[in-house]
Amino acid sequence: MASIEKLPMLAEGYARLTAELKALREERPLIVDAIEEARAHGDLSENAEYHAAKERQGQVEAMVADLEDKVTRSLIVDPATLTSDKIIFGATVTLLDDDDKPVKYQIVGPYEADARVGRISYASPLGKALIGRKAEEEVEVTVPAGDKCYLVQKIEFI
Repeated sequence: MASIEKLPMLAEGYARLTAELKALREERPLIVDAIEEARAHGDLSENAEYHAAKERQGQVEAMVADLEDKVTRSLIVDPATLTSDKIIFGATVTLLDDDDKPVKYQIVGPYEADARVGRISYASPLGKALIGRKAEEEVEVTVPAGDKCYLVQKIEFI
């Protein structure tokens, strides 16, 4: 029997997924109403409203199935309860780049990653390179912009 792969995520990532799922579930009856209304207009073969509503219904059902799968497999992690001398999921790391400029990232799940706010996925090239590293270790990673070298300055669980 195949094992189910858990998806580690922070509580706020889980809340975002469940909120999105709730909104899509609430949209379902509205789509059914739109389909019924479009059917009332007659010939379905040339009924653009009917086809658009059916297409949206298919999209919503696919998104609901995907989100239900993610929510079911989620493993909520509170970084404040973790301790390690190595970089693991949930860690906030301060890195020094080639110019000794500090950059700070939190290692999160793929569905909550947003590099603009300092959250990178453990599955990203940099995330993969950081996992398991300790403070004062150098990390080389190949990213779309080229090769980068970082020094792990600090590991925190906040």
